[in-house]
Amino acid sequence: MSAVTKTKDANMIGTQYYGDYIGGETKTVTSKESQITIYKNALSIVERLHRQLLDVVKDDLDRSGHEDLTPVQALLLFNIGEDEWSAGELRTKGCYLGSNVSYNLKKLHDLKYVESKKSNFDKRQIKLRLTANGLSVRSKLDAMFIRHANTIGAVGGVDTAQLETASKMLSRLERFWHDQIKFRM
Repeated sequence: MSAVTKTKDANMIGTQYYGDYIGGETKTVTSKESQITIYKNALSIVERLHRQLLDVVKDDLDRSGHEDLTPVQALLLFNIGEDEWSAGELRTKGCYLGSNVSYNLKKLHDLKYVESKKSNFDKRQIKLRLTANGLSVRSKLDAMFIRHANTIGAVGGVDTAQLETASKMLSRLERFWHDQIKFRM
């Protein structure tokens, strides 16, 4: 099995071709300096994307008359959906941090967006579900996300294949970070 390597410079990205066998694939080889720069840039983009998503959700909430909700609380309603969850299950789902989820769920309960009841299986556990108001907010967010999905190609210049590739890469990055904590790498 032979490999052909093409690089422009020691500090630049090159392409390595593995083509002497069926199913050979092209892999990109990156210098350490470029790899570090690319990783740091990706971190910055992920952070900005999160803040931008919160801004978009907040704008949509304000337009629909839900100034009482923060974008984090609205996304919490969206992720609860039509299911019942405990606070621990929401934390395990990976969307929220411990004290934030408790605080936000209490606020959502006080604002009558969620209701609670004791679990049928474990009376110590409180299960949460959306009220009609919570379902209404979730429905509005769902409509916004559908609107975005329908216009992301024409307006954002992002096609479905690119978005799917980006989602796979972000899932791998999420797993990488999870492993960094779990295995203390």
